[in-house]
Amino acid sequence: MTRIDPEALVASLRGLQRASEATGVVHHLERIVRVVDRLFGYAGAGLMFADEGKMLRYLVTTDEAGRSLEHAQAAIGRGPCVSAYFNNTAVTTRDVQVDERWPGLADLLHPSVRAVAGVPVRLGDGPVGTLNVYQAEPHEWEDSDTQALLAYAHVIEEVLAAAVKAEEKSALADQLQYALDYRIVIERAIGYLMGKHDLTAAQAFTGLRKRARDSRRRVADLAAEILGEQAPPG
Repeated sequence: MTRIDPEALVASLRGLQRASEATGVVHHLERIVRVVDRLFGYAGAGLMFADEGKMLRYLVTTDEAGRSLEHAQAAIGRGPCVSAYFNNTAVTTRDVQVDERWPGLADLLHPSVRAVAGVPVRLGDGPVGTLNVYQAEPHEWEDSDTQALLAYAHVIEEVLAAAVKAEEKSALADQLQYALDYRIVIERAIGYLMGKHDLTAAQAFTGLRKRARDSRRRVADLAAEILGEQAPPG
C-alpha cells in the first residue's frame, strides 16, 4: 500500500460523501472506485455486485487484469472476493497465486494479480457486493489497509442507501443491472476483436475506446454494433 497523508484520506472521503447525486448512482460508484485506486496506488481496484444467482460480477473495474478475478472466481465458485461476500467480512491474501484456500484459482488468474484484499459492501440486512483491490507483487496487508477500504465501502453503502431512499429499490436494481449488461456487451466485443486481430485484451479495449471517442459514441453502442446486436436500452 502506498502511504498517504491521513488528511488527504479524510478529505477524499468527505468529498465523495458530498458529491452531487446529479451524476447518477453508477457514475458516482465509478468515481469512488477510481479514487481508491489512485489514492492508494494499487495495481487495480473494482466493485462487484451479486446478480440474481448470487454470482459476483464487476460493475466497475480499473483494468483488464483485475477483471480476471471475476472470471476465475465465477468458474470455480470460490476466491477472496467470494469469501468476503458470503462471510460478510474483510478477506486478504498475501499472494493469491499460491494461497491454498482457493485451489485452482491461480490457474485462471492474470499473472499480475498477486496480493488481493476484498471487503463487503452492505445494503440493508447483508452484503450486496464487494470492494476489491489487488497488487502486482506479494504484499502483507495491514489492518490500516482493510480499515481504509471499509471506509470507502461505507461511502458506497451511503450512495446505495440514498438511491434507495430517492427511488424504488427496483429502480436502483434496474440501473445496476443495466450497467452490468452493457459491460458484458463490451467484454464480448473485446473478445471478438482479440480473436479477429490477434490483440491482447488491453489493446482491444484501448482501440475500442479510441474509436468510440473519435466517433463521439458510447463504447457500449459501438461494442453492440461490432457484435451486430442492439445495445441494452437505457
